[in-house]
Amino acid sequence: MMPGSKAVIVTENLTKRYGNFTAVNNLNLKITEGEIFGLLGPNGAGKTTTILMLLGLTEPSGGKALIAGYDATRDPIAVKRIVGYLPDNVGFYDDMTARENLQFTADLNAIPRKESEKRIEYLLERVGLKNVADNRVGTYSKGMRQRLGIADILIKDPKAVILDEPTIGLDPEGINELLDLIARLAKEDGRTVLISSHLLYQVQQICDRVGIFVDGNLVACGPIETLGDQISEGQPYMFEIKVEPNDGDLVEFIEGFDGIREVRCHRDIITIISEKDIRRDLLRLLNDRDYTLLHLRLCGRDLDDIYRRYFEKKGVIR
Repeated sequence: MMPGSKAVIVTENLTKRYGNFTAVNNLNLKITEGEIFGLLGPNGAGKTTTILMLLGLTEPSGGKALIAGYDATRDPIAVKRIVGYLPDNVGFYDDMTARENLQFTADLNAIPRKESEKRIEYLLERVGLKNVADNRVGTYSKGMRQRLGIADILIKDPKAVILDEPTIGLDPEGINELLDLIARLAKEDGRTVLISSHLLYQVQQICDRVGIFVDGNLVACGPIETLGDQISEGQPYMFEIKVEPNDGDLVEFIEGFDGIREVRCHRDIITIISEKDIRRDLLRLLNDRDYTLLHLRLCGRDLDDIYRRYFEKKGVIR
């Protein structure tokens, strides 16, 4: 399912001040149904404060936060019914099994036992914990606890899911499993997902859009490729490629493309400076000439580069 046009999470000039300190400054966001949105920024940027306001757990100093039309400040109970929240350190009763923990959550949400038992079985299967459902959660790894956390927030079938640093402390395999699970929440279920994170590469894999948060201010927002174009406006494209066989003929072919400024080789890496995006032409050339592509990177426009350069513009990185 592609992200829709119906807004689920909306903030209008959302602001939070603590005395003279502004943690969140006039935040305006619109996150749509089925969209995965990444809110990026270091510790202290205002991400968690924003989440607390969205959940109705702290009152804004100005503006408002809406979830599916409900005002998080005026109607926090309604918001809590339709939002699932996974904090960075999810808590469970370690002496209870996964199934018992989920049943406890279902009881708190007044879900009838007959319905909750079916839902728990389905969710345990979905998050890959069915075979260990009757083990005590105290024996679970960090990754297993995070997957149980996903099942826990899905018990009440939320319209929106908010995840605060969900991949911290996970090994690479656990990260991939969790990201895949998160992506399916949006694409298969049509749920709106907001991820707060500072782990840029991981977020880049699954988010439809990202917002970059610096000192309480949303300094950029959009699809990653759009942010790359914005920050690199007026600057040439730079590509790195590695191919087999690595012969001098390929450099000569590339130099014949329109808009090429420079082609240089260093060991087995070819660096190309171009006035335009030549990736399609380059791939066509490699295919026609029977080269094997081993590596292709557009430099300066991935999320790590965008993030760093936005911070440099704001004077955060010097």
